[in-house]
Amino acid sequence: MKKSGKERVLVVCNSTGPTKIDQDFSKELRTEDWETENDVLKALRTLGHDCDLLGVFDSTDVITEKIRRYCPNIIFNLVERFKGEAAYDRDIASFFELLGVPFTGSGTTGLTLSKNKGISKKILSYHKIRVPAFVILHHGKPVHRPSRLHFPIFIKPLSEEASLGISQASFVENDDQFIERVRFIHETMGQDAIAEEYIDGRELYVSVLGNKQLRVFPIREMKFSQVPEDEPKFASYKAKWDKAYRKRWGIRNQFAGGLTEGTEEKIKKLCRKIYRLLCIRGYARFDLRLTSEDEIVFIEANPNPILSECEDFAVSARKGGVPYPQMIQKILNLSVARNGY
Repeated sequence: MKKSGKERVLVVCNSTGPTKIDQDFSKELRTEDWETENDVLKALRTLGHDCDLLGVFDSTDVITEKIRRYCPNIIFNLVERFKGEAAYDRDIASFFELLGVPFTGSGTTGLTLSKNKGISKKILSYHKIRVPAFVILHHGKPVHRPSRLHFPIFIKPLSEEASLGISQASFVENDDQFIERVRFIHETMGQDAIAEEYIDGRELYVSVLGNKQLRVFPIREMKFSQVPEDEPKFASYKAKWDKAYRKRWGIRNQFAGGLTEGTEEKIKKLCRKIYRLLCIRGYARFDLRLTSEDEIVFIEANPNPILSECEDFAVSARKGGVPYPQMIQKILNLSVARNGY
């Protein structure tokens, strides 16, 4: 069901500390950390919608009261964590569902299935989609490598996003490194770890928009032009977010070229299947590896990815013929059309 006309949109995002209902975020909106919030608000106002901004940290009371006072038609959900925990974004979605206000992006089911890297891989493996061999190493349990998992191995937090907890030390080649990295995640980050076989290949990002009808945008790729040929190449936190590091190693995101005949369509078809299997709504980005034999390997699903104008989702949408304000409007329309998940 397509919505048109002016809406009352409450943009809900994260803050670094407790907030008030009428808090002024104009200072934060001028910073790089709030680029997405600023871009979304500007687009909503360009589209003619009435909008307001609420930051949340550790209390749902401020959300309830803001909704009571502002009476939004739609919540634009930019919440990525709650009480500092990335896994709690699903609980905020659940809270919106209980309140009965339409909101953008995935609901509780899609967030739960997608953002636990072990659950998503188990589901997709069952449906004959290739995923890396993996094992979950639970916090508080003895650390050992199962014999079926062979080196090199890649180790990361089970439920984090944006490459948090991923560094060069995530790539391990012996048992001592394996134990050290798992313990680092357990003790420093306080959460479970996932260890999986390292897949050598191209790092691809595929953006998908829709609920029942899915639109797959042009494929992006992270390139490592200055990293030696025999070195592992993956999206560490620095490789994604540290501009000086990216420049030093020639890391850049660009549209994927040189795909063999039929490969692009296979990737898009696979991503539509994954989107539905993981019960995702609204929009998502998938991280894949493409091996030298053109085998597609699922790495991660990212429902509700970053929406700033300069990030991969919006860049792909623009290349696919959807300018930024129109993309934001489509995401709003999809919030009204939700049906479960």
